[in-house]
Amino acid sequence: MDIADIVSEEYVSFSPDTRVSKLTGAFEDAAVKGVVVHGDEFEGVVTRKQLATSHHQPDEKIGSLTWHVPRLAPDEDVRKVAQLMIDSDSGLLPVFDGRELSGVVTVDGVLEAVKPFLDAATVAEAHSDDLVVLDPGSTFGEALHVLRDHRISHLPVVEDGDAVGILSLYDVIDLTVRPEQGSKGGRPSGIDSYGGDMSSGSGRSHGGFGAREGELARVLDLPVRDVMTTPVRTIDPEATLETAVEEMFAVDASSLVVTRNGDPFGIVTKTDVLDALTWEAGGSRSVQLYGSDLIDDIQYEEIVEMVEKFDDRDGGMAVLDARIHFHKHDEKFRGTPLLRASIRLHTDRGQYIASGEGYGANHALNEARDVLERQIRERKTYGRSKKHPDEEFWEKRFGWLLEE
Repeated sequence: MDIADIVSEEYVSFSPDTRVSKLTGAFEDAAVKGVVVHGDEFEGVVTRKQLATSHHQPDEKIGSLTWHVPRLAPDEDVRKVAQLMIDSDSGLLPVFDGRELSGVVTVDGVLEAVKPFLDAATVAEAHSDDLVVLDPGSTFGEALHVLRDHRISHLPVVEDGDAVGILSLYDVIDLTVRPEQGSKGGRPSGIDSYGGDMSSGSGRSHGGFGAREGELARVLDLPVRDVMTTPVRTIDPEATLETAVEEMFAVDASSLVVTRNGDPFGIVTKTDVLDALTWEAGGSRSVQLYGSDLIDDIQYEEIVEMVEKFDDRDGGMAVLDARIHFHKHDEKFRGTPLLRASIRLHTDRGQYIASGEGYGANHALNEARDVLERQIRERKTYGRSKKHPDEEFWEKRFGWLLEE
């Protein structure tokens, strides 16, 4: 399946010298997943994530936030597009016909096109269960730190074991794009005017009727309860991904909290569904490596061997797919850069995600491996056994993707 039918010629475009304050107006529309930055030629895109990850002055130029993303061809395979969206961390990618920008493809466009085929996969197989949460009394500054430290976009807010709200990067745009001085009160209507993904369907409570001074320190001290989204949208782990996508579309959300007997234990996002589209068909496993240019003290074959050792680690657990990302920090020790290694394993017993940091690829990978092994041991007490998917299973799930 290619993307020819989901390329949209309707998109928001700004020049690089446009002020950042205009982005907030564009993102009032929850359907806008990103804007195209185009001067004399295409330069890149800006998404809510770039806008929300740090404080910006309203008169800052959009060009300083531009995100360089992959360019797509009109006949690009949908699986490749899903992977490129994950790798580039962008829900909007440009489509070029030759040298000319002909349109864009969005994450919603991809999911809408493949939604009928997602009934063979469940939330339990795609969700992330290493749930990171905050309590309502935590500060906005603490929330930003957690979002950035864990490299996540959604943060459930839990009180006494119940999910009472959720905070996403999209919810904080009005707090990160503001002058150093000024005052602004909360909205009693509960509707966020800055276009977080649940702004039109579920109601958004931004609480707080008091003044919000522009001074950054005071903004960072705001309690999470003042900026979180309520109510929380939840889903059962046995629901299909088709149902999950339909629910997200219905409430203009980009994530759902996964609960069992009312207790939150995971989260499923649109990115998780995109990731499911890239799983290998035929039951075979691949080890996909990103940031391979950072590897100089370990061989690819050694990495594959490490992944293979996870097979049968938990009484017959089978690894179906593995992805390993390396990211370089600025810090160095005796000339060796500090790296972050992230491992994501898809197994027949669910998904495992772990990360670790170290000087050099080998050190960072070993740290991440140790975290992963601890997760597997801890989950063993309640993990459930599943029969390894057979050929018929994979044909039902992904056969449509292989059709010419």
